[in-house]
Amino acid sequence: MRTLRFLWVLGLLPPCYCRYFSGETFSEELVIRPLPDGKVASRFEFTTLLHGATPRNPQNLSVEDHSQHYTLFPLALGQILREYAVTELHLTLNAGKWNYDRWGYPEESDVATGASLWAWMAEGSGSASAANARHRVDARWRDLRNALAGLFCASIASLDEQRTTSPGRAFTPVGALPAWPASVQHAFRHASLPSENVCTENLTPFLKLLPCKSLSGLAHLLNPHRLFDADWHGMGLHVSWRPNEGVQVRLTFQSVSDPLRAGGNSRDWSLRLLFDRVVDRACPVAASSRIIVTLPTKELYSVHPEPSSVVDGRGAFDLSDQSFPLDLRLRWAEPFQHATVPSAEAPLSVRRMLRGSAQDHGALAISITNPDSDPVSVVYLETLPWIVYLYLSTLELSVGGVRRPDLLQDISYIAPVPHGRAATLEAFLSLPARSTVTLHIGVGRSFLRYTEHPPDAQRGWDLPGAVVALLPAASGNQSSATDSTNKGAMQEMKKWNQPQRIYTPALLVDPATPDFSMPYNVIIFTCSLIAFIFGSVFNGLTRRFVVLKSPE
Repeated sequence: MRTLRFLWVLGLLPPCYCRYFSGETFSEELVIRPLPDGKVASRFEFTTLLHGATPRNPQNLSVEDHSQHYTLFPLALGQILREYAVTELHLTLNAGKWNYDRWGYPEESDVATGASLWAWMAEGSGSASAANARHRVDARWRDLRNALAGLFCASIASLDEQRTTSPGRAFTPVGALPAWPASVQHAFRHASLPSENVCTENLTPFLKLLPCKSLSGLAHLLNPHRLFDADWHGMGLHVSWRPNEGVQVRLTFQSVSDPLRAGGNSRDWSLRLLFDRVVDRACPVAASSRIIVTLPTKELYSVHPEPSSVVDGRGAFDLSDQSFPLDLRLRWAEPFQHATVPSAEAPLSVRRMLRGSAQDHGALAISITNPDSDPVSVVYLETLPWIVYLYLSTLELSVGGVRRPDLLQDISYIAPVPHGRAATLEAFLSLPARSTVTLHIGVGRSFLRYTEHPPDAQRGWDLPGAVVALLPAASGNQSSATDSTNKGAMQEMKKWNQPQRIYTPALLVDPATPDFSMPYNVIIFTCSLIAFIFGSVFNGLTRRFVVLKSPE
């Protein structure tokens, strides 16, 4: 009876008393950015900060951990982070191809096709006993994949050792890495699965990690019927540690919608048009809840309701100052002209293709265009499964048909191990101003056992997309090459200490594939022969043949 009275009194408290919890803070934000081709890019970000928390020291895994009590922090995720002593974690599930040339740079840099997982974990106890073998990085990395696969209902467990790599330059920590006493350095693990799809089964557990679920706040706009109908969509999980703040979890969802497809020749959009929903009420536990809209700078428009503030061409709508239900609308005064669609200013333009018609060898061709007036230094990362290996001696760099070996400043190559390890190529390149650098390297294709082919063997194998990472020293030179539509993305990148990474689409390789119809024909012929022989023998043993006289 006392419990019921307590809950009744708690329900009478003002909403402000529920927004702040001891040691935990939750905030949400929706960024909407019109694209040059008439489409609209949306990014949901839900941030939960556990104040004063630190990652678990892996050397203490043999000691029972303290009980974890969370109010806003997702318990299912927190248990995984503590169990496997994960310092930093990034998981993305994307469907489609992000078009850098038409859409510019994304709000979230991780837009690789399919599933991508990378994490930093410190080495565990130095003891060689079997009990402490589970505390090693590779063992915890395997268990982490399995746990995340069960949490998000995805094929993350397929990111086994044959797809795991440890590149050293293309990825940098978003947060900080603790320096524990007598601890070895952190180890980095990265794996990708380009054939993984994103569906409602992944969105449902994603929403369960939020304190308000999809019942209120901006998460109510995550309508799967509209999100998965977008031209591009992807979700992400980002966990990092900030020494002066604590452990931070960011849940993001990005999509590129096409209002022209829904509204004819009009690029006007609203929350109901994009998501088929409106914001009914604010999340009661959110300390901050706002919508950021990139406003046009060279065209007449009208927006309703009016933004609370406008900074650098971006209007901010604070949900605490808005009336509900909220249906934000933006309209242009002039109709959209398809013939005059400008191209978005991307930091770089990357093209990658696999050449050759033979099934045992070919060539990999990559072209990187630098549109800026200053030279740029980048790291080109290529991770290939063991079925494809590179002939490093055939690597050639050229600009305009002229060989330029001086552009290759450093290179690191880890050869693949058949049936065991993927290949990793990291090339440190210098791109001249306003030029296109072409890389050409020969590749070979291994012969697979018939048990190693996927069920759709005739389709081929998906190769993960390459990564082009701009070095921090060159990132500042790119600010002059970006238009107003990309300023918000660049600001977010600097805010979260994220380097500019450009992902190429996945490639499809066709290895030598046996004719799997022949075993089927052999099985059918064998079964028919056995049935004929068995039927003849069985009839001869069980039937009795009697001569009958015909009646006169």
